[in-house]
Amino acid sequence: MSLIRQVWLLLLALMLAALLGSAAVSALSMRQLMQTQLQLKNNDNAAALALAMSQQGGDAQLMELLVSAQFDTGYYQSVTWRRADGSVAFERQAPAKASTAPAWFVALTPIEVPPGSAKVSNGWQAAGAVEVRSQAAYAHDELWAASLRMAVLLAALGLLAAGAAHLALSRIRRPLDNAVAQALAVVQGQYTLVDEPRVPELARLAQAMNAMVAKVRQMFEAQAEQLEVLRRQAHCDALTGLNQRKHFLAELESALSRDDGPARAGLLLLRLRDLEGLNQQLGRGTVDQVLSALGHVVAVYPERVNGCLAGRLNGADFALWLPAPDVAQDTAQALSQALQAGLAGFGSAVQVAMGAVELARERPLSDWFGAADSALARAEARGGFAVEVLSTPADTSIQGERAWRTQILDAIAARQGRLREYPVLDKQGQLLHLECPLQLQLEPQAGYETAARWLPLAQRSRLTAEVDLHATALALEAIAQDGRPRCVNIAPASLLEGGFVARLREQVFHAPQAARKLGLELAESAALQHFELLQEMGRQLRPLGVKLGLEHAGPGLSHVDRLYQAGLDYVKLDAAVVVGVSGDAARAAFVRGMVIMLRSLALKVYAEGVVEALDVQALWDCELDGVTGPWATSQR
Repeated sequence: MSLIRQVWLLLLALMLAALLGSAAVSALSMRQLMQTQLQLKNNDNAAALALAMSQQGGDAQLMELLVSAQFDTGYYQSVTWRRADGSVAFERQAPAKASTAPAWFVALTPIEVPPGSAKVSNGWQAAGAVEVRSQAAYAHDELWAASLRMAVLLAALGLLAAGAAHLALSRIRRPLDNAVAQALAVVQGQYTLVDEPRVPELARLAQAMNAMVAKVRQMFEAQAEQLEVLRRQAHCDALTGLNQRKHFLAELESALSRDDGPARAGLLLLRLRDLEGLNQQLGRGTVDQVLSALGHVVAVYPERVNGCLAGRLNGADFALWLPAPDVAQDTAQALSQALQAGLAGFGSAVQVAMGAVELARERPLSDWFGAADSALARAEARGGFAVEVLSTPADTSIQGERAWRTQILDAIAARQGRLREYPVLDKQGQLLHLECPLQLQLEPQAGYETAARWLPLAQRSRLTAEVDLHATALALEAIAQDGRPRCVNIAPASLLEGGFVARLREQVFHAPQAARKLGLELAESAALQHFELLQEMGRQLRPLGVKLGLEHAGPGLSHVDRLYQAGLDYVKLDAAVVVGVSGDAARAAFVRGMVIMLRSLALKVYAEGVVEALDVQALWDCELDGVTGPWATSQR
């Protein structure tokens, strides 16, 4: 039984005892008053009757008439005239009148009054005495009516007291509920502060809870800072702060394998000419300053452009990947001019050659670097701050935007879509859920196209909301059929579509059983760029049982200021973070740090894109909750 309920019962018992006690005391007091008044009435009436009889000169008939007249008024049970020797001279009696009060009330409040008595004389001689006994039923009737009035009054006062007690308890309960909600929020990884109540004892409780939450938040922030340090140690070049070669290649391969990337992109390779000669001519310290300045110029692009990647491949080589079509040449020229201006102070011997290439995103990584190396070799042959750009012709089979839009809408309307299923497994090999990317049949009698082909056009045509709603509907239907949990990808662009979350909520609301096994995943960029929209999506859907997660998560999580308020259930670490973790202690330390940070927010942590069994074992050692990727698929 809750404390508030116990207090309520205590207050009710006290109020009931007080009311019953007040009613009892009031009834007994009125009973005593009634007895006193009835006794006085008997005595007064007996004295008046005796005086009237004494004035009749001893005439027995007249005295009997006076007794009868007094009795006939109806309020007496008996009137008796006794002679001087004690014998009854004349008597009038009536049966005891029945009271209108309940029998139990009469039994609890008996009224017993002795009869009133007065002496009757005839001159100087005693003529006897008269006794008057009143009907007690009238007193009981009045006592019952008065008790009812008192009970109604006390009940009204009791209701007022109960209302006041309810308000007082509500005032006390509100801070206690806030403290409970605050504690539960901490368990869920949310650090909220509550207002201090005016009640001193509860104010101290709120102060203590706020201090605890602030301390936990400081610990989380310190953990995030430590994680950033681990990230730099594991992934970044110490001199320039750019990604190391291994991590840059892993991030680039992960970006090329995603469905939501552009159809074409650009890769730039930069090389500081004659690094060995510059070390001899300028000195290693000065060359380090040159490399740091070059890295600073290159780092501007990933800081300003979402999805852009930059890294230092070796001592003199840098790379920049541009996730957009038709920008490689302009970016290369602008970067060359910026480097000419930024490195001019180190002398004319400092020169940077640059090669750029633009290719279709589905080309393998070896083609990208082969073409970029070829362009870089041409630039080096020219000397100075030379720039060479190679671009393969665009796929002429790609249709216009209007045709793509029509095909996508027709495929959705005809329900020509299907979900591919990739398992996410825990350490025991049990299925946690199925990742379900959507494929569309865009042409009759043709095969299903992966999202890598049509999703960039859907994003450009602002059709991602319709696509995501279709994928969610398919997932709910599949869950209803076999009961296996599934998750679908939601494009961050869909959050920007007005009414998308409301339509998604209505769709989920009509499938309450399947909704409890549905997961919705958004890319890490959604938390970075649309945090408020992501938070609102969680508030709308999580109460219906839907799980909400982030995919392709990596170092960007440490830059989400209020990750603990995002309303997430799980996070999937990007393949670029987890691939190769078995042979790299620094990467393993970073992954373990991310797990600790995310676990402090009550989030499940999964790894995606895992290929090697050794990496899987290393991830289990880092205490991840599950893995997905080619390795997990091979286990099913």
